[in-house]
Amino acid sequence: MEILIKIFGEGKDLNTLQMSCRGIVIFFIALVLIRVSGRRSFGLRTPLDNIIGILLGAILSRAVAGASPFIPVIVTCFITVLLHRLFGWMIVKSKTFASIVEGNKILLFENGRFIKENQERALVCEEDIMQGIRKSALTDDLNNIDKVYMERNGDISSLKKEKS
Repeated sequence: MEILIKIFGEGKDLNTLQMSCRGIVIFFIALVLIRVSGRRSFGLRTPLDNIIGILLGAILSRAVAGASPFIPVIVTCFITVLLHRLFGWMIVKSKTFASIVEGNKILLFENGRFIKENQERALVCEEDIMQGIRKSALTDDLNNIDKVYMERNGDISSLKKEKS
């Protein structure tokens, strides 16, 4: 036990080596947490998925800095990751739950016109929408665009008109 205290320290008075050793351990624990959390945690970038990144970073940093006891920090992170997995599973199973947690896509442009009330709801201006069109449809010609949406993760996507 004494050797562990010498390597990892205790409390907030840690030297560089002790914090570095804690950082190495936390790195591997974070890898396990990410694997348990699942690919969606860092792939879809929805608000729910952003929560896991923010919380894990904030909570795990407390263990590295010695601001909180190590075991409660790790347990809290595992509970957070399991809760994220549960919510992910519930989103897959229930459209209503998905809508409550992640929201719905918002139609921003249709029939050659911007939908102002939806722009206000999404907090985007026409230039934001045009940027999304250029990125997703690779054009800035609105005559070629059928619809533009703000997706649940905040991305702006567009559908080109079908050629007749």
